[in-house]
Amino acid sequence: MRVAVFSTKPYDRQYLSETNAAFGHELVFFEPRLDLSTAPLADGFPAVCVFVNDQLDRPLLTHLASTGTRLIALRCAGFNNVDLVAAAELGIEVVRVPAYSPHAVAEFTVALLLALDRRIPRAWARVRDNNFALDGLIGNDLYGKTIGVVGTGRIGGLVARCLKLGFGCRVLAFDQWQDPALVEIGIEYRPLDEVLTAADILTLHCPLTPETHHLVDAGAIERAQPGFLLINTSRGALIDAEALVDGLKSGKVGGVALDVYEQEADLFFEDLSNEIIQDDVFQRLLTFPNVLVTGHQAFLTAEALMAISETTLDNIAAFEAGGVLENRVVVQAVVGH
Repeated sequence: MRVAVFSTKPYDRQYLSETNAAFGHELVFFEPRLDLSTAPLADGFPAVCVFVNDQLDRPLLTHLASTGTRLIALRCAGFNNVDLVAAAELGIEVVRVPAYSPHAVAEFTVALLLALDRRIPRAWARVRDNNFALDGLIGNDLYGKTIGVVGTGRIGGLVARCLKLGFGCRVLAFDQWQDPALVEIGIEYRPLDEVLTAADILTLHCPLTPETHHLVDAGAIERAQPGFLLINTSRGALIDAEALVDGLKSGKVGGVALDVYEQEADLFFEDLSNEIIQDDVFQRLLTFPNVLVTGHQAFLTAEALMAISETTLDNIAAFEAGGVLENRVVVQAVVGH
């Protein structure tokens, strides 16, 4: 099948091309994101393959449908960037990669937490300048701390296990579905507000839905423990960034580590080192010494890229063969489990 693959970087092209040897699809790679301005590149392609920052709203989907596209293959688990109602009305199937390497994101989450708590980036920068002073580098033990885990699907569940069994933390969790295996090892499910207000460290692993949009807002920050740490490797819009800046300024937020950001589509995955960043909120975040930001790289392991490629190409093959689409996304679906 001919597939227009958007938002591709060298690593995408490498792993998709290598994996495609077993499938035989005709993959045409495009570096730009897919939007209305780049939509003509997909004209005549029965399948379009996209990533997290491609915006498939109704006007774009209408254009794709009018030029023959019948399948949207997401190279990711989340699908908040796709108008599923419009896709269904236009007869376009949507498939995703529900689980590529939850270990990749879970491990990166813990790495961010440790780097933030123990001031590792700051210490590394000092040593590079031959400054070996330890002032300002005091961290905290994780052992015995109360960790709030919002969302205990594949990724959140691994994070909860690691922090409970590996570091000896008390883990409070919130999810619509309780995992009996997590309960069995002592992880305590609590209402969301109790998790928010009791946690010394809060880590987010839930999907972006209308209900979770700005889950961490000014009110949540106000109710939280003074000086709590916040980690987000899920979706940027779970956090109200302006409220986060205010919380950092007041000291209510003791530190934050972000691998995602609400307006990241204009920033991440690109080299903007010679550009003037126009996002004032993002620039303000970077001025705080207790803020650590990475560019949506939690998923980026060799194992994850291979799994993404295999599942994506298998989804396309199943559609081409008229088979059952096991990873089909429907309007009523819920991500994260």
